[in-house]
Amino acid sequence: MIQVRGLNKSFGNNVVLRDIDIEIGRQEVIVVIGPSGSGKSTFLRCLNLLEKPSGGDVLIEGRSLTGKGANIEDIRADMGMVFQQFNLFPHMKVIDNIMLAPMKVRKWSAEQARKKGIELLGKVGLADKADAYPASLSGGQSQRVAIARALAMEPKIMLFDEPTSALDPEMIGEVLAVMKELASEGMTMVVVTHEMGFAREVGDRIVFMEQGRILEISEPAELFDRPKHERTREFLSKIL
Repeated sequence: MIQVRGLNKSFGNNVVLRDIDIEIGRQEVIVVIGPSGSGKSTFLRCLNLLEKPSGGDVLIEGRSLTGKGANIEDIRADMGMVFQQFNLFPHMKVIDNIMLAPMKVRKWSAEQARKKGIELLGKVGLADKADAYPASLSGGQSQRVAIARALAMEPKIMLFDEPTSALDPEMIGEVLAVMKELASEGMTMVVVTHEMGFAREVGDRIVFMEQGRILEISEPAELFDRPKHERTREFLSKIL
């Protein structure tokens, strides 16, 4: 589904990603962990070209994002992304936030987009919030709306960049529950998170990053219980 080959990213003299190689299969859930500043979010943003790689290539279903003539908007339309901040338009109702992209990008009718939006709000447990404004929502509710908005484009891949880091602890569970359901339905997902319980339970493979490199990739039980790299052991000892 996703092939990353020799991915590098620098901001001036600051090298953020170094020779990243990974293949992600269809319906696989990859969870990316590591200390702050290790390049996790930059890696995620390179997958849909929100950050342009300095070198290497990213292929989505065999289509290069970085090659000449790549239809980036077409490829990106198949990739939903959920950020730390919810980025909902405050002047628009919840349902209008969700309807906007399918109507603009997919050219859906308002009726079609609204029907899909109502369906997705039900899916994330917010069917009664369609006509509410974002200011009236809790952080957990806002993030669930953001997930519904991303799903409205009917993506093949979902990218999550620390989706619970801005939430109060009691709201984290409601967002993770939606993500777990998506994983159980077979959505291909790449998740950057500090939620180790989620990583262990839902991840098919865990990627540990440090200083812009992938130091270790393993199944959850292997990485959490028998980490091979000394830096992985040190990191986990501090957070588990």
